Amino acid sequence: MTDSLLDFIPLTKPFLNGNEIEYIAKAIRSNELVGDGPNTRRVEAQIAKICNTTEAFFTPSCTDALDLCSMLLDLEPGDEVIVPGFTFTSTATAFAHQKARIVFADIDPQTLNIDPGHVESLITHRTRAIVVVHYAGIACDMDAFLSLARKHNLVLIEDNAHGFGGTYQDRALGSIGDMATLSFHVTKNIQCGEGGAFLTNDTSYAERAHILREKGTNRHAFLEGSIDKYTWVDQGSSFLAPDYVASFLEAQLESFDYIHSSREHAWNRYHVELEEWAHQFAFTIPTVPKYAQHPSHLFWLKLSDKSQRPDFISFLHRRGIGAAFHYQSLATSPAGMRFGRTDGTPISNSTAETLVRLPLFASINDSEIDRVVDAIKEWAP
Repeated sequence: MTDSLLDFIPLTKPFLNGNEIEYIAKAIRSNELVGDGPNTRRVEAQIAKICNTTEAFFTPSCTDALDLCSMLLDLEPGDEVIVPGFTFTSTATAFAHQKARIVFADIDPQTLNIDPGHVESLITHRTRAIVVVHYAGIACDMDAFLSLARKHNLVLIEDNAHGFGGTYQDRALGSIGDMATLSFHVTKNIQCGEGGAFLTNDTSYAERAHILREKGTNRHAFLEGSIDKYTWVDQGSSFLAPDYVASFLEAQLESFDYIHSSREHAWNRYHVELEEWAHQFAFTIPTVPKYAQHPSHLFWLKLSDKSQRPDFISFLHRRGIGAAFHYQSLATSPAGMRFGRTDGTPISNSTAETLVRLPLFASINDSEIDRVVDAIKEWAP
């Protein structure tokens, strides 16, 4: 029997601690509206502390933060940037905007993170940067990528849209590469509807990022009092989010520990309850390497054949459960074939056709998790 819509368990649900409206109202009453205001400065300091970086720039989106990374590279036509074949489009489009050729690397079948061995085989004299994505917030093998970056003199960028609060060998994700990005989209653990951040520990990148995010002007130096007027000095764009949006994010950050502990409880229950079931049918569930601690951003499973997924998702939907697929293969997409190259991404391609995400959000309770697990085990492949 289909569960009523009132009992529907969504795939994701934004957490609100109740202070968001109050903080936004206070910001508006205080005319804290434009970017880089007092609320922005406070959340940037909190983000930098969590991620252990010297600089954090609050941006309108993670896509904008990736665009900032791309502009900082000073890419030229023909330069190449290596990205995973299984990721969101922004990981690639940011560098395609700057006329780079996108090179798609395949992923590890257990973690779904970019495969360092395949990356090394794709490096040429035109390669400028490697972009790693910590899929589901589980860290990539960062020592392997740091070694590749040093060996070939490449810039290493962490797309950490999923991993805010995660670690690699006790090092905060976002602090390991030359540059990194975060997402505060409504689907993320910590969110403000839309939002992101650019991170770096490199002083030269940080100094120029201040200029690029301010439409190519040295306005930041003017506001700091180091110059008496500001002017156009570089390329740039508008990468400033309204200050009242930062006030919303500040409320979210107050619940950082609660949100992550609640999601961790749900993630762990799924893993324990579904491990034997997945093994029985040769399905795959996440593997967490010993070097990684993750923020429980999402729980996924891979079916053994793409023909199973439509029935599986439909079966769960009929029982009031909001399961869904995720990314499509970038290397085989129309834009991927236009702007990129690859020698093949078979694991990315098959993952795009077989992966299913399960409901996971801070307020999901044990009875709802029971319903999801029971329905999954009821389905017969």
